[in-house]
Amino acid sequence: MMNASPAVLNAEAVAAAEPSRARLQGWLDLDHFDATSVVGVVEPSPGSIALSCPGLSVTFERGAVDWHAGDRAIVLVLGRPTVDGRAARAADLPFSGDSTGVLTQRLGGRYSIVCIDRTHSAVQLLTDRFAAWPLCWAQRGRRLVFADRADAVAGQGFEAIDAQALFDYVYFHMIPAPRTVFRGVARLEPSAELLFSGDGVAVRSTWQPEFARRRSRNVSDLAQRFRDTVRAAVADESAGTQAGCFLSGGTDSSTVAGMLKSVTGSASTFSIGFDTAGYDEMSYARIAARHFGTEHHEHYVTPAELVEAIPAVAAHYDQPFGNSSAVPAFICARLARESGVRKLLAGDGGDELFGGNSRYAKQKIFEAWWWLPEPARAVAAPLIANGLTRSLPIVRKAASYIDQASVPMPARMETYNLLDRFGAASVFTSDFLAAVDSAAPQALQAGIYARQSSAPFVDRMLAYDWRLTLADNDLPKVTGTTQLAGLAVGFPLLADALVDLSTELGPADKVRGLRLRHFFKESLVGFLPPEIIAKKKHGFGLPVGVWLVRDAAFRRLARDSVSELAARRLIRAELVDDLFSRRLEEHAGYYGEMVWILMMLEQWLSSRRSTLAWS
Repeated sequence: MMNASPAVLNAEAVAAAEPSRARLQGWLDLDHFDATSVVGVVEPSPGSIALSCPGLSVTFERGAVDWHAGDRAIVLVLGRPTVDGRAARAADLPFSGDSTGVLTQRLGGRYSIVCIDRTHSAVQLLTDRFAAWPLCWAQRGRRLVFADRADAVAGQGFEAIDAQALFDYVYFHMIPAPRTVFRGVARLEPSAELLFSGDGVAVRSTWQPEFARRRSRNVSDLAQRFRDTVRAAVADESAGTQAGCFLSGGTDSSTVAGMLKSVTGSASTFSIGFDTAGYDEMSYARIAARHFGTEHHEHYVTPAELVEAIPAVAAHYDQPFGNSSAVPAFICARLARESGVRKLLAGDGGDELFGGNSRYAKQKIFEAWWWLPEPARAVAAPLIANGLTRSLPIVRKAASYIDQASVPMPARMETYNLLDRFGAASVFTSDFLAAVDSAAPQALQAGIYARQSSAPFVDRMLAYDWRLTLADNDLPKVTGTTQLAGLAVGFPLLADALVDLSTELGPADKVRGLRLRHFFKESLVGFLPPEIIAKKKHGFGLPVGVWLVRDAAFRRLARDSVSELAARRLIRAELVDDLFSRRLEEHAGYYGEMVWILMMLEQWLSSRRSTLAWS
């Protein structure tokens, strides 16, 4: 069944989105904390609960936070944790006195947890394997401030904008943890535990994946276990609510949609399209919807809707966020809410767990250079680099290959990074650059990549993406936009059992030769339509550059925003003319992304009336 949405998402619909506020925030001041005092419980406003005693204040959203206040500890939970694989409530998590970390090791699921240990006058903050529900914090003396949003922590006296975070944002199109846009405010990384006590703050990792070098079990048994695990995860995430699915027509979203239909007997699916050549994948979403018999809803986004939604989406996030798929994801989530759905299931995680991103195959090709004996490389490189031989087309190709392959990982994956291509000095003002470390993003990337130094090459890339692609980018995109639309969200493909299964596979099960997600696709032959198994990844990619060239209103919003950013003396004034007068005409698809991330940065700054220290 196909349902088309109205042609325009009106301004009233955008304004009706849920307000941006912390679902959980609080502070503990050790100088005034009295663990023996009775904890007061009040409802300061409809839908919120406040807990307080001398030296302690916690406020949270009723229904969004599970909580338990006992004599030994106060435990607050966002998300759905498990203990030993079974669903657990806040009252089931006796963290007080767990100095060995045994309970922490038994935790699973998607969650963030705050434990105020009354016995030891301490605070414990915990995030899951992907930090799906973030926790931010700041320390001032013997006071710890915490919240699920960075701006809520900033409101406790940490409002100054961090210049380095803005540089990182332009490089990554988001701000990776542990940094946030606010100076002195940090965001916990995935699988992190923070302990705050009279001894100060200590942060440690609670889990790191261990990848198998080769599969040790029969592939047919693992394939059956894979299908059963996905089905169980979808059943778990959809239980007790009116659930639907994002459906891009890719393997991940199609798998989730098909499993939802199998589990519940019905499934509502929601797709976004763009009436622009090269960007519309609606045909694949329709194939999946027909194959599984879902109640399918689709909507074609227009530039006018984009212009209406951009300010609301930018302002909703607790810090600048430049993923250009966020606005169409929000419009899709709005469509789902208007159709009666209360929770959307997303397919995020399949690519990163099972080897589905094209860069994995591309980097395998370049990594082959390092498999050659060093003497062979020493002879070949200067010979091919010779000016005379390089004039030959086949030699030029070989030289280009060696040039790229010679760049060490993970820097090699940033060959087309926009900021590197422009050059920081061509983008930012000299005053701004004097306040930042332009090498910090590469140092962060190298540090994350080094954490899996003993893992197989493909798995090192996967683990790297678990952090920088999933935890810092894709999951905030989905959780942020669904929250803005007033929906809950679930990620069945990130179920712990599925993550664990993925680590049991060998690297060739994930990328077989140059074939992406080999095991995943083979396991779903007969379940997914053959067209879906054969297609290449796309998703809800937005035709930013094309619309900037074609649509006057979008171009005006973007140019005005980027001009305001230049007026703040963050970026160079001449960059504005360079982008809009030359670069977009040269390659709209590539340079349009730079316009987008700068526009969204200014939209966020203007929504907070932020001033910058170098202005």
